[in-house]
Amino acid sequence: MAKEKINKISENVYEIGKEGKMIVPVRIYASEELLKDMEKDQCLQQGMNVAMLPGIQKYSIVLPDAHQGYGFSIGGVAAFDLENGIISPGGIGFDINCSIRLLRTNLTKKDIQGKEKDISKELYKAIPSGVGKGTKVKITKEELKEIMKEGAKWAVDKGYGNKEDYEFSEESGCMKEADPSCVSDTAISRGINQLGSIGAGNHFLELQYVEKIFDKETAEIFGLEKDGIVIMIHCGSRGFGHQIASDYMKLMEDEYGFANLPDRQLICAPINSKLGKEYYKAMCAAANFAFCNKQVLTHLTREALKKFFPDFKAEVVYDICHNIGKFEEHNINGKKKMVLVHRKGATRSYGPGKKELPKKYQITGQPIIIPGSMGTASYVLVGTKKAEELSFASTAHGAGRMMSRNEAMRRFKSEKVREDMEKNNIAVTAGSWKSLVEEASQVYKNVDDVVKVSDELGIGNIVARMRPMAVIKG
Repeated sequence: MAKEKINKISENVYEIGKEGKMIVPVRIYASEELLKDMEKDQCLQQGMNVAMLPGIQKYSIVLPDAHQGYGFSIGGVAAFDLENGIISPGGIGFDINCSIRLLRTNLTKKDIQGKEKDISKELYKAIPSGVGKGTKVKITKEELKEIMKEGAKWAVDKGYGNKEDYEFSEESGCMKEADPSCVSDTAISRGINQLGSIGAGNHFLELQYVEKIFDKETAEIFGLEKDGIVIMIHCGSRGFGHQIASDYMKLMEDEYGFANLPDRQLICAPINSKLGKEYYKAMCAAANFAFCNKQVLTHLTREALKKFFPDFKAEVVYDICHNIGKFEEHNINGKKKMVLVHRKGATRSYGPGKKELPKKYQITGQPIIIPGSMGTASYVLVGTKKAEELSFASTAHGAGRMMSRNEAMRRFKSEKVREDMEKNNIAVTAGSWKSLVEEASQVYKNVDDVVKVSDELGIGNIVARMRPMAVIKG
């Protein structure tokens, strides 16, 4: 895409003006360096394509961690009018509710030092991870349907944790509009053996210590202390959500075609159509599976660490969605209006006072959890009123890839990746050398730069920085 189309509006804010069939401009939130990375793939063109979709409001938004995805860029946000707007599976993602949960614990950095390798191996043994891996939690088809409706609460009712876990989750760990009748038997057959597993790709479980507190008052409310141990769990709806996305893309293409779309991958349906409503209900079912999955993983993590620390405790700081569609009220041209917000590789960033948040966080704004690449820092931020004004209450979800998995495989060796991590006192256990190489730190943007942009713009302010000590991957 021609660089001359990109206009600098202010520091960290760029825009591509309306042209051709674009209904709204593209708004880009990035530093100069991050913008250069974006120009290397098609994510900005994807932002322009999204700007052509019916009913889009204000802007097609590209966040600091953006890179090329399926249809929408990963790190893309768009909101659509409920009357004439659309819902697009490509704008939500194949891994519906790919998301992250942060636990604070009663351990400190000193408690873990010297035990990193043993802990990493024990967690890997306790938690199924990797492509096609099944699970130790066996459920029936009827139980899966219950999970689709109840989300994390189902797991708690079965003894996998406590209600405070899901109370500190986005949507309280359950999207109420879920309808199992909108989910295919094929999706059910893929999901039935995957509850309580991480999967592969960029999914992980990581023990970290809090290296630095930037906002002491907010950190105290979040329960974060310097050198305290936290646990980050990153996973989603696995093959279950992937199948739901695939099913509805096929149905939408059959029903509506793609002749009027700038990209076939943007296949969509009107929000108010029968198919649009059914996809949303199925998406909610997949989101609930993901919430339940992380609840089970939380329980398995607690049990594994009690083998090292009998009095071990872990409480949920927050559980947030990355790939999701939400009906939310936003200010559009000076008026409050309900819209359907697509967040694809993006984190909600609600500021103080929002009734959707747990009471504890209505004072501060919601916790935002931004993982780095494997072996680098991760961050906790806090949501802001400014984000509600600038980005439909959204900010980045991670570091963002800048190198394909194939290129990573050509350039790096697993032994070197593992060696680099061990030099930094990070113990890693992975299902394959391939997963280590594909997720090496070098394939990602600098997470420090990503969160710096978010903080400087005020769409998510930095609270704390964490460093990894033990990692498990598929």
